[in-house]
Amino acid sequence: MRRISILGSTGSIGTQTLDVVRSRGDIRVEALAARSDIARMEEQIREFKPRFVGIYDEKKAEELAIKVADTGTRVIGGMEGVLEVATAQRAKLLVTGIVGMIGIEPTVAALCAGKDIALANKETLVCAGHLIMPLAAEQRHRILPVDSEHSAIFQCLRGNKKNPASRLILTASGGPFRGYSKAKLRTVTVEDALKHPNWTMGAKVTIDSSTMVNKGLEVMEAHWLFGVPMEKIEVVIQPQSIIHSAVEFADGAVIAQLGTADMRLPIQYALYYPKRLPVKGGTTLDFRNLKSIDIETPDLGKFPGLALAYRAGRTGGSLPTVFNAANELAVAAFLRKKLRYLEIPRVIEAAMEEHEKVGLIRNPSVEEIFGIQRDTIRWMKNKFKKLEIEN
Repeated sequence: MRRISILGSTGSIGTQTLDVVRSRGDIRVEALAARSDIARMEEQIREFKPRFVGIYDEKKAEELAIKVADTGTRVIGGMEGVLEVATAQRAKLLVTGIVGMIGIEPTVAALCAGKDIALANKETLVCAGHLIMPLAAEQRHRILPVDSEHSAIFQCLRGNKKNPASRLILTASGGPFRGYSKAKLRTVTVEDALKHPNWTMGAKVTIDSSTMVNKGLEVMEAHWLFGVPMEKIEVVIQPQSIIHSAVEFADGAVIAQLGTADMRLPIQYALYYPKRLPVKGGTTLDFRNLKSIDIETPDLGKFPGLALAYRAGRTGGSLPTVFNAANELAVAAFLRKKLRYLEIPRVIEAAMEEHEKVGLIRNPSVEEIFGIQRDTIRWMKNKFKKLEIEN
């Protein structure tokens, strides 16, 4: 019996992880954590019967405790609850599906507590890759990527320890605005941006995908996961989302991982690694009906978020944290219709330039990372009054 815990169990990755658990029947869910969705968490408690759950919102935690008082599940509020879930004694693997920088501290705690990590939280490596990867190596625990692109690269690299990659090729669908003119992008609404053509994801990640900021975060994440320089990581548009990513080796050979657009495949691969098992209810790729696989180059003029991500990743230090924090606040403002679509990369760039003037921190600690996040948000709210919203 495999035993796991899940951070972000009520979100997209968390619910699809529980789909896999439900379909397989041989995984015990020891603990679950979420920010505030107690209605869905109550459903999960009654179905999966975790020993305890963490709810980051302490008031919501109190409400949930009353709702599930008839079960044997204990409810713990605040960051204390999230950390309890991350370090749950009987769990061997932690799935980090929670969105945002909140994922950094519990990932560190889980590694120190002897857990392997099924990683779907981009911010953990974007902001703290220089801390997380050495810690994982020191503790001799595995970080198994869950994002479809990083899982694809991970799979392509298997059996090639003596043949390091010369180039990583990350694919992107192009999102809902592929082919849009700059003029048309000026009229994009929240509702437009939430209509991803291929994948079902949470609101924040869906917006990030549309701006290609998400792909920029994935480039930085791949840099840390696979130890490949930023300049050797390339992004291409693959609209059908059939090629999930690829690896080029020294002889020019390219190995790619192909499959349907189903997140349960990389999730299950991480849960059962190194075994490959059928994805129950999933579909396989039918090559007989595959008419074409198109490849395009991203237009950085229309989607400058990707170029800004490369700049942040190449500079390193504290700049990726500024990039990430600025994007989180800008996307939150856009979702609340306080900010226009094309203003998202503009405010990110402004925050990065301000931080570079103040001075980079070359190897920030966890405490400094969160300090930089707070400083960035404070500066942005002062600079752009329309961003006076909750984080």
